[in-house]
Amino acid sequence: MKRVLIIDDNIDISELISLILKKEGIDSVIVNNPLLVFDLLKKEHFDLILLDIMMPEMSGTELCIKIRDTVDIPIIFLTAKNKLLDKMLGYEIGGDDYITKPFDNTELVLKIKSHLRLKERTNKNNNNKIIAIKDLVLDKESFEVKQNGRRLDLTTREFELLKYFMENAGLALSKEQIFESVWGSEYGDIGTVAVNIKALRDKLNDNDKYIITLWGYGYKFLRE
Repeated sequence: MKRVLIIDDNIDISELISLILKKEGIDSVIVNNPLLVFDLLKKEHFDLILLDIMMPEMSGTELCIKIRDTVDIPIIFLTAKNKLLDKMLGYEIGGDDYITKPFDNTELVLKIKSHLRLKERTNKNNNNKIIAIKDLVLDKESFEVKQNGRRLDLTTREFELLKYFMENAGLALSKEQIFESVWGSEYGDIGTVAVNIKALRDKLNDNDKYIITLWGYGYKFLRE
């Protein structure tokens, strides 16, 4: 099920939008205080963000700029600011669409579904170079890994190790298999497998969410 993050200090409007989306089979999470958004984005995955502009704790424009530094998902501004200059600014700072209040329920749903479909098509087109499991997205061509939209700083060996795990998710992999596939004919000993996996787990903040140890044999990368 697709998930939308609704960021609006107006509780009534937020709950109305959430109800509208629920009827369309779209899950949503409401945040009425924009200062709480950053921790949430670190922990949970969302497919789209609906963002108000006029909020007391932090403006939607400032929040959009900060969000764009952490996640790469569609952002739709939903605001009472309806001047052309406001719309131009919204697009310039990273917004993907702009809906003014009061909004038409049907238009809101159509635009959200349109952006979700576009994101899905983009993901399909990138399937040959992108591996996405849980909240991890690995790009084979750019050598980038993102977790909940945040880029991870991995060494080349850690990247290759994670790529091998994700390509073989769900399979029990022996230490020997991992060493031969990731290190190949390069100099080293099999003990380096455990060392690099520990370093990778630390950067993933794993806690057995992704990689589990198969004692006496090797490891497995979990699909779910």
